[in-house]
Amino acid sequence: MSTTHILEEKYLTRRVLSMQESQTMRISNLAATMKAEGKDIVSLSAGEPDFPTPDNVNQAAIAAINAGFTRYTTNSGIPELKQAILAKFRRDNDLEFQTNQIIVSNGGKQTLANTFLALCQEGDEVIVPAPYWVSFPEMVRLASATPVIVHTTLENEYKMTPAQLEAAITPKTKVLVLNSPSNPTGSVYSEDEVRALVKVIEGRGIFVVSDEMYDMIVYGDVRPFSPARIPAIKDWVIVSNGVSKTYAMTGWRIGYLAGPKWLIDACDKIQSQTTSNPNAIAQKAAVAALTGDQGIVEERRAEFEKRRDYMYQALNSIPGFKTALPKGAFYIFPDVSGVFGQTFNGVVMKDSADVAEYLLKVHHVATVPGDAFGAPENLRLSYAASISSLEEAINRIRRAFK
Repeated sequence: MSTTHILEEKYLTRRVLSMQESQTMRISNLAATMKAEGKDIVSLSAGEPDFPTPDNVNQAAIAAINAGFTRYTTNSGIPELKQAILAKFRRDNDLEFQTNQIIVSNGGKQTLANTFLALCQEGDEVIVPAPYWVSFPEMVRLASATPVIVHTTLENEYKMTPAQLEAAITPKTKVLVLNSPSNPTGSVYSEDEVRALVKVIEGRGIFVVSDEMYDMIVYGDVRPFSPARIPAIKDWVIVSNGVSKTYAMTGWRIGYLAGPKWLIDACDKIQSQTTSNPNAIAQKAAVAALTGDQGIVEERRAEFEKRRDYMYQALNSIPGFKTALPKGAFYIFPDVSGVFGQTFNGVVMKDSADVAEYLLKVHHVATVPGDAFGAPENLRLSYAASISSLEEAINRIRRAFK
């Protein structure tokens, strides 16, 4: 045992030791390193749009700098941005909140982390459907609670059923996590499906953390339905969203949370002692994003839909791969267990981690292994890349498993 490992075991807390490194960030960093070394990497690992931030957003940030808007703001976000968020909820989600039910944070991750820290403690259980976004179970562990993983199937489009939810509930259940549209699967729960799940937990003292970060990136006639629209349970629903995905603003770090005032006050308290207010300039930029012309959102959504259609057809034509059709977000999540046990280029494919490593190191395509999302038979591929890049990636994947 190394000295470093001994020190970690001796001094680090259980909450840190129980957490896993973000696999999406690890793969993205490795791909970036290989790219810096001169290798021709096609990266389908990053969870961010390849489009630039809209110009009106950039100009709003520049104007904020020129006006000297560079100091502390109200801890929970500037009033102007909160009003823009309230208007967005009315316009896009048919949701009504008050200003004191909103907090703006340093990205969607902080809104969720604050929520789990405020609600959960040792002995509590949080139901997390799998495949899940990599940070959900780790945030739950950080809050000293226990994630209860509910495994879903490709045949059901990776959506949890009411029967599965009922079976997962115990007297310790405190929170249900819903992520629709989903990262990593692109699945979207219909209104009927959301109502059926809510019926299971209604009146049982269980909160719903509804991550709706991809709500504006959906396809066909699909429309996400927020559980906060159901009056009987609205006081038990916490809605997390942000500007990162819809407006290609991942680096600006603006997320926002809506929920009962007492919980928002608790998140405000946590934030005041950790990060304080989100970036002042980015808040002004977020106002411009939410209140400006929304035509660019539809243009980019339509482009994502074309890419989704291409990836769905292409991946299902590769022997050993099978995938559901994503209804939202910009990820596709093929089951690659059909190549497990086979040898390619002298490498045995034992699991999706082997598949991802083989694709990256030998064929220079960066993907993320599904075990990071609680689905070890899958890979997550992001189609937030140009069609030409996607075509090159598919050609390389075909060659890899020829």
